[in-house]
Order: sequence, then C-alpha cells, then structure tokens
Amino acid sequence: MKVAVFSLHKFEKDYLLSAAKGKHELILLEPQLSLTTAGLAEGCKAVCIFVNDDGSKDVLKKISALGIKYMALRSAGFNHVDIKKAYELGMRVARVPEYSPYAVAEHTVALMLALNRKLVVAHNRIRDLNFSLNGLTGFDMHNKTIGIIGTGKIGKIVAEILHGFGCRVLAYDIMQDDIWANKYGVVYGSIDNVCSQSDIITLHAPLTEQTKYIINRDRIAKMKKAVMLINTSRGALVNTKDVIIGLKSGQIGYLGLDVYEEERGLFFEDHSSDILQDDVIARLMTFPNVLITSHQAFLTDTALHNIAVTTMENLDCFEKGEECKNELMP
Repeated sequence: MKVAVFSLHKFEKDYLLSAAKGKHELILLEPQLSLTTAGLAEGCKAVCIFVNDDGSKDVLKKISALGIKYMALRSAGFNHVDIKKAYELGMRVARVPEYSPYAVAEHTVALMLALNRKLVVAHNRIRDLNFSLNGLTGFDMHNKTIGIIGTGKIGKIVAEILHGFGCRVLAYDIMQDDIWANKYGVVYGSIDNVCSQSDIITLHAPLTEQTKYIINRDRIAKMKKAVMLINTSRGALVNTKDVIIGLKSGQIGYLGLDVYEEERGLFFEDHSSDILQDDVIARLMTFPNVLITSHQAFLTDTALHNIAVTTMENLDCFEKGEECKNELMP
C-alpha cells in the first residue's frame, strides 16, 4: 500500500522503514499535513500522521477526495483528528495506544530532578568556570508529597518511581484503581485536595472538554506556595497565561513542560534563525525556574521501535480488510 508519511523526522525514519519491511511504499514527507500540503498525498491510499498534523474536517474532506481510505496515527493522542468526520467519509483511523509509558514517566521524573537540583543552571555555570554553589540549593524528594493527576499507565509508573524515592503519593482520576493504590501507598482524593496538599504536581490526563485548562488561576491559587508543576501530557491541560501569573507571584516555584498548547509549527522544528513570534512561550523562557523540552518525553529507541511496528500493523490490518484493535471510532 502506498502511504504518505507526513511530519517525517530524521529520528524516526529508519524505524519506520525497518518496520514496513517493504510491504508498504512509504512516501516520506517533512511537511505537516494541512490544507496546503494535503495534495502531497495524491496517489496514495493512506496517510500516516504525527501529533501536530491537522486532521480537521476540511483536511479530511480534501484527502478523502484524493482517494485516501486510511489514516495511521503515530501517536496515542488523537484530539487533532476529527474522528466523527473521518467515519462519515468512510475513512478508517487507527492510533498507537501504547508505545512506552516508561519513556514518558522517566522523562517526567527527570524534569522534576533537573528543576529541583538546578542542573541546567549548574551546568551552564561550570561551562563559564563558575564553580560556586550559591543559589543551587534543592530539596530531598524523600518524604515530599507528590500529586498525580491521571493514573493511566504513565501516571502509575510515575507514582511507582516516586514511591521508590520515599515520596508520599496522592492521586486523582475519575477511574480509581484501589488494588494498585494500596500496593504502592497511593491515596486517591479530589483534584483540589491533591493540588492543595502536594509539593509537586504532575499531569498525566488525556485532553478532553472536561480536562482542558484543568490547571487554571483558581486551582493554582489553592496550591502550596512555590509548588512544582510538571506537564508531559497535553499542553491545553494548563492555562499557560495563568501559569505565568503564578510564576511571577512565586505561587509556582518550578515549572517543567514537555508539551505546550500552541506547539504546532514550533516544536519538532529548528527555529534557531527565526524571530520567535509566540510571546507566551517567549515569556516562559525568561524564567530561570522553568525547564521546557519540545515534546521529547516519548523519544527513546524502545518507543520509536514500538510506534513504527504498531503503525505498520495497523496499516496491515486496513489493507487486508481485517478488524484493527487500535481503530478509533466516533
């Protein structure tokens, strides 16, 4: 099957080609899928897209008119695709529901440790031959209270890692797993209770209408002074402008982000020669207690291998007309 692979990155190319095993003809395209670039899929039967590609109804209508029957997502999240419209157009869509929860969980904890022990600041000082320790004081993670919002597979692994550090772990999720919680000493509570008691809050919830801006000005006000906030899930879980206000007031003492609400067209690309047009992220970058990575948490060899293999398996099922366990339905 001929497949137009949009948003192709150098780091994933070899994994995709290896997983395809010659069964699919991959047309590797660096541009993101959009109304402007949709025509690049002409002559293909399927498109393969990444997290910041445009799967809105207008784009779906355009690629459907070109003969696209299948869409394979190289991601777990699918809020960038209008699944209902795809279904109406007779287009089958599948995702990669799990690639490596350990990759994201470990990156989450890495952000916590780097912020806490001011590793970036310390590294930059050493490069300037400044070996002073002034201003680099951190805190013991042991006995700190960690709040985990969302205890799916990633959230659970984060909790288990932090349990090993000797942290007290609180959690919020609409679906509680009491057996797991008892095993690791996790205490479920309301989201406001978790936010008000935690020294560190980390987000691992999906983005839905109910969770959009789950972290906002009112909720930030209920948090402990100088709280650490980590988001490696979905950018729009937090109201970034409210977070900036919290940083300016000192209510938020540390911020670690691997996702950003307006990351499309920014993350995954080299803008080192450009004038940054996004004033919000530009303001975030001025804070010394903010650490941003560009949607990097998933980026391990294990995850890239699993994403590529599952993506090709999804395309195999579509081509054979078989049921696909990873298919998305409206």
